[in-house]
Amino acid sequence: MNTSASVQTPIPTGTPFRELCDTRLLVLPNAWDAASAICAARVGAQAIATTSAGIAWACGLRDGGGLTPDEALAALGAITRVTGLPVSADLEDGYEQDALKLADFIKKVLDLGVVGINVEDSHNGALVDASSQARRIEIIRSAAESVGVDLFINARIDTAFYGSPDTVQRDAECLQRTALYIHAGADGVFVPGIVDLATVSALAAAVSVPLNIMVGPGSPTVLELLDAGAGRITTGMAGALAAYAYIESAAQELLSHGTYDGLSPAQDFTQFNALMRG
Repeated sequence: MNTSASVQTPIPTGTPFRELCDTRLLVLPNAWDAASAICAARVGAQAIATTSAGIAWACGLRDGGGLTPDEALAALGAITRVTGLPVSADLEDGYEQDALKLADFIKKVLDLGVVGINVEDSHNGALVDASSQARRIEIIRSAAESVGVDLFINARIDTAFYGSPDTVQRDAECLQRTALYIHAGADGVFVPGIVDLATVSALAAAVSVPLNIMVGPGSPTVLELLDAGAGRITTGMAGALAAYAYIESAAQELLSHGTYDGLSPAQDFTQFNALMRG
C-alpha cells in the first residue's frame, strides 16, 4: 500500500461506518467517556471507538468482567449523546452469557445509536470454545438485523493472550477462529497483542476482512502498520492509561513541590464546557 505522510484520509464527513471500515485505512483513538470522545472528535477522528477497560476504570471497576450490562449502557449512552460521529463499542465478551439476554442487550446497545461493536472470544482469562463464540456472533448478527441496523461486528481473537505459547500453533488457531467467525457473520477481526510487522502482514494476507491492530508506546507507526496490511488501528486502553498517568504526575507535583506546571497545557474551560450537553 502506498501511504502518504499523513494518516488522515480524505473521507467525507458523515460517511457510514461500514464504508469507513471498508477503506482499510481507519485509525481510531479510543474513548472511555463523553469528554474523551469529544477530544477525539475535535482533532479529526472519523469515528469513535470505546475502550471497555477505560470505561470500567472510570466507574471504579476492573477490566475483564467488572462492568455490568447496565453500567456499560450508561457509559455508551453518554458517549453517543455528545457526538454525531459513528460509535463502535467495545463490549468485552458481550456481558451476557444467556443467548436471549445477549440478544436483548445488543438491541439496547443499538438503540443508543451504536453502529459497530467489538466482541471478544475470551472469558475469565481463557479462550472460549470457538464454535460457541461463532454461535454468539450469529445471535448478535440476528439481533442487529431484527432492528434494521447494519452493524459492523469486529470479532476480537485473544489467541495472543491465551493461546498456545508456540507462535506457529497460535497463528494457526487464530486463522481457524477467524474463518469460523467470518462465516458466522463477523465483518472484521481484531487481534490484540500482535504488532510485529511480519506477523501483521501474514495475518492480513490470510484474512478476507479488515484486520484491527491495537497499538501503544513502542508499536510500529500507523503508516508502517497500514503498509503491512492492517486495515484498522486502535489505541485500546493506552489513552486512558496515559491520561491517568498525567493526572497522577500533576497531583504528585502539587503535593510534593506545591507547583502546578503539570496542569498545563489544559483545555479552555469556557470552550470545553460549551461542548457538553445539558
